Amino acid sequence: MKSQSSILSGVPLAALILCAPALAQQQPAAASTGPVRVLVNPGDSGEVSRVALYGAWKGALEQALRKEDIKHANVALSADATADLAATRSRIHDIFVAPAHVIGSAVRYGYVPVLGLSKPVQAVLVAPKDSGINNLQQAAGKRLGLPLQDSVVTYLLRGEVNASNTTIKRHFGPLYDTRYQDALLPCLQIRRCDVVAVEKAVFDRWVAAGEQVKIVMESKPVPGLSVAVRDNARVSADQLNAALTETLHSTGLLRTENAKAISHAAADFKYVSTLGYFTPRALPGANVVDAKAVVQLLQAGAIYVDTRTDTEFKAGHVSGAKLVPYGEKSAKEADFDAALDQFDLAKLGANRDAELIFACNGPECWKSFKASQAALKAGYRRVHWFRGGFPEWRTSGMKFDMAAQQ
Repeated sequence: MKSQSSILSGVPLAALILCAPALAQQQPAAASTGPVRVLVNPGDSGEVSRVALYGAWKGALEQALRKEDIKHANVALSADATADLAATRSRIHDIFVAPAHVIGSAVRYGYVPVLGLSKPVQAVLVAPKDSGINNLQQAAGKRLGLPLQDSVVTYLLRGEVNASNTTIKRHFGPLYDTRYQDALLPCLQIRRCDVVAVEKAVFDRWVAAGEQVKIVMESKPVPGLSVAVRDNARVSADQLNAALTETLHSTGLLRTENAKAISHAAADFKYVSTLGYFTPRALPGANVVDAKAVVQLLQAGAIYVDTRTDTEFKAGHVSGAKLVPYGEKSAKEADFDAALDQFDLAKLGANRDAELIFACNGPECWKSFKASQAALKAGYRRVHWFRGGFPEWRTSGMKFDMAAQQ
């Protein structure tokens, strides 16, 4: 498949702005052959349970797709919600099965909700039964145990804390995080954590096993594990809903999960989609630009520095962009610890007066914000931060390159 840049070679860049709506109509459609790409993230409640749940969803999805005459599906297991959120913005996968916040992000970037399990998710703040902590206010300054920062539990806890006009970092004392929620129980037991945040279903399982714990705060409920399909995928949301509803029954997944399959609409994910880690709207020392300004800068010879991963870059990127991945380990906050991250400043070149545009995957992607800061601290004087990044470029109808569909 030719890239749009090869189709439009020789067209003056200024003319591309004028024909942006037409370009938007020419964006590549879904491939009509090859495997459908499916990503399944069963959540982070526990390692053993998530692997079993993945296997059940994989079988149900493959059967459902065969009903729609799609015989080949590449179904992958994910344990990385951070990468999954980025993949929704890059529109890499045809179908997502994931927690509510990942589906909420997918819906924002052109996916259609299909269905989910009738098991709403709530985050709960849990303390030992003999603790003097009985509400969120009394947990101020206490040691907090959390799943990773892109867990749905962390998203929901942050929503409740923000509603109390504070932040997790300001409200609590030292933070302890772990990949799986089940690993937070020992943190309570050995009194390394004063409170921990987990899904209510995890808390219920602890209580059923005889653990002496209590809930001191509950979040708003959001949909449970759900399915979304890309708007230009080979199977529509209605087709997948009908086929998957049938196979979820026949494979026994619903019986095992003690749940029903329920249809979802975009509005069901509205609340959770507001809880992302959005970047600041300004960056001292840098010029914040939009897609139209980026076109003008590129026409004048600026360098577009794409700080995303190689996979995201191959899925679609601004023509002529330079890939310099930002290895992000630091927290998604303005006072992040840059020492935890990796970014090869040498790839930016020696000219400190070069016009540099830093971008990644939209307002929720912090890599370009952090790379811009790194460039400023290294002495680069003409730093432009494209906060909207590739999603804004794509939806503005500008040309972009992508690897051939497999």
